Amino acid sequence: MLLLVELCFIFFLSILMCTESTAGNKSLVAALERRVAELLARMTVAEKIGQMSQRNGADGSVPDGLRSALREGSIGSILNEVNVDTVNELQRIAVEESRLGIPLLIGRDVIHGFRTVLPIPLGQAASFNPGLVEKGARMAALEAASSGVNWTFAPMIDVSRDPRWGRIAESLGEDPYLHGVLGAAMIRGFQGDDLASPGTIAACAKHFAGYGASESGRDYNTTNIPENELRNVYLRPFKAAVDAGVATLMASFSDLNGVPATANEFLMRQVLRDEWGFQGFVVSDWASIEQLSVHGITANDREAALAAVTAGINMEMATTTYADHLTGLLEEGRIDMTLIDEMVAGILRVKFALGLFENPYTDPSTLPPMANAEHLAVAREAALQSLVLLENRDRTLPLDAGKLGSLAVVGPLADDPYEQLGTWIFDGDPSLSQTPLNAIRQHLGERVEVNYVKAMETSRSRSTEGFDEAARAARAADVVVVFLGEESILSGETHSRADINLPGSQAELIAALRESGKPVIAVVMAGRPLTLGNIVDQVDALLFAWHPGTMGGPAIADVLFGIESPSGKLPATFPLVVGQVPIYYAHKNTGRPASPDNFTHMDDIPVRAPQYSWGFGSFHLDAGYKPLYAFGHGLSYTQFEYSEIEVSETDIGMDERFTVQAVVRNAGEVEADEVVQLYVRDLVANVTRPVKELKGFQRLRLKPGEQRRVSFELGPDDLAFYGRDMTLTTEPGEFDAWIGGSSATALRTRFRLVRK
Repeated sequence: MLLLVELCFIFFLSILMCTESTAGNKSLVAALERRVAELLARMTVAEKIGQMSQRNGADGSVPDGLRSALREGSIGSILNEVNVDTVNELQRIAVEESRLGIPLLIGRDVIHGFRTVLPIPLGQAASFNPGLVEKGARMAALEAASSGVNWTFAPMIDVSRDPRWGRIAESLGEDPYLHGVLGAAMIRGFQGDDLASPGTIAACAKHFAGYGASESGRDYNTTNIPENELRNVYLRPFKAAVDAGVATLMASFSDLNGVPATANEFLMRQVLRDEWGFQGFVVSDWASIEQLSVHGITANDREAALAAVTAGINMEMATTTYADHLTGLLEEGRIDMTLIDEMVAGILRVKFALGLFENPYTDPSTLPPMANAEHLAVAREAALQSLVLLENRDRTLPLDAGKLGSLAVVGPLADDPYEQLGTWIFDGDPSLSQTPLNAIRQHLGERVEVNYVKAMETSRSRSTEGFDEAARAARAADVVVVFLGEESILSGETHSRADINLPGSQAELIAALRESGKPVIAVVMAGRPLTLGNIVDQVDALLFAWHPGTMGGPAIADVLFGIESPSGKLPATFPLVVGQVPIYYAHKNTGRPASPDNFTHMDDIPVRAPQYSWGFGSFHLDAGYKPLYAFGHGLSYTQFEYSEIEVSETDIGMDERFTVQAVVRNAGEVEADEVVQLYVRDLVANVTRPVKELKGFQRLRLKPGEQRRVSFELGPDDLAFYGRDMTLTTEPGEFDAWIGGSSATALRTRFRLVRK
């Protein structure tokens, strides 16, 4: 047998394609392929189809039917079993009682933590910190692995530009570059440097592809994405994931341009295998093969199985269309054994890479305990760096504890250990949660009176019964901090919303608190961008906390009281009103772009005015064309100044690398982090290009008065795009470049790509 280190090395060469092959590496690859081929040659048709089948777990038990299926080799993966003793028993049966002893993949949705819960992925994206995101995934992998899990269905890298979609909470925002960088970081955290090492788990990039563009933001809805847009936006994070060595992918629920992803040969064959050379495997989403007939692309389960396997879906999640029909399809000659072998080979490669044939069992004592001090520290730092300060009028924040006599803490989310965890938390422990109220009280001690009024039973409550008590507490306090937002159940899968204002009577609660005349600080916990235009003018400071996870409370307290300056930046645009959706920074210019000079508000149009194209620009008469908050926006307790932007060369050869740099200065009085962002625009191309595209970012910490020259290196590949002929190309011409603290930055320079 190959050594474990060799197996991992082979995996990263053959499956993950991260390095160029040398003669020695090719030999190792060949050895692995021989091992896969030898095992395939010994397998019966039933055993092969078994590897392509995943069954849901049985809540800590091993019923007779499952035991028999494992002995027969008719199951390749178990889903949602996290009792380590049960997992070990399942593995024992598969390895010791089946004919070939092929171990199981144990799958689980480890989305943003396991027992220790990190901020939702959209919140983690606000950190713009790939190193921290990688640490969080490493922590989650260690905790999940101690339960026997060896495969996670993460990261979700669906570019999401519609905040009505509930699953935007699981995404990394609206930008393909940010998705690619942070998605790769998550993959490295889950998979480590050696997939066979203890505590590593195989990652699964999902949902391939276009799911984030579901019409109307409704889950499972159809997607229509022109191929040019698909390649330039929605596929880019998945290419980055494949380049980062992701072991598996998951097909999308949705159809793409009329063909559901689960049956989409263009995606699974042409793009993923033929163009990108992916050698891992693709799993369906839950029951999505059966649902091909619901889509109306197949007539029955038999035809659905045929369509999915032909497209290139290696494994079926949860349902049994493969188990029920693939044998018959083989006997009828409608599929060939070479196709089955191709599908099974991808699964076996991952199992070999994980070292499961050498060590299928889990010993939790060899791994760190869950929710240990180090893991809690990572969760706290992730929560801290995810916090985005949206408004801070008259420097209301940070609060000076030494000058406070009393503080009113109000709202349904101030002291709810469960709701702060967010969506997709199967294994998180609310008893571990440190709530904002407790953290505030711990920070202030006995020095300051803290009066807590829940005011509303839940975020959805329409009752105003508790408002009088809240108003009295506000009048008696020096400052009011109100915790609002949406419960965790209001975001995530199947939790799309048409109205993304604060639900229930929360806006009315803010109005009641405002009448006290005291400073009002709003902390919003939510799983998506919200339309906050109706409350912005009613608060003195607005801190967006997402669903911050286990350690959200201490992180929020650190920012409220100035222990740390907020440093998060928005990974998604916040619309002014829902009617602007989709609204995102990387939009096209149009032939008649909106501007301050041509915008006309409907209230400024005279009554009975003659028919006229007011402004001749692309805007809404009632909402304009600007969002409430732009992508990349986020305030600090200091002020950062940008200057001296320049490019290393004005004229750059088509094959040359170059730098764009600027000076960043902390012009305030507080040491703080800043996320410096680089944007580029291709001014003329053979297809229309976005007005700005994120091409780089750096997080740096500056002391008061300190300045630093920040440099970004780019090359022709960074400026490449898919043109009319659907090939990746870089064209000569002029480009604009911006460096600043958000996508709204104005500091700009220009350069040219030329043929020298």
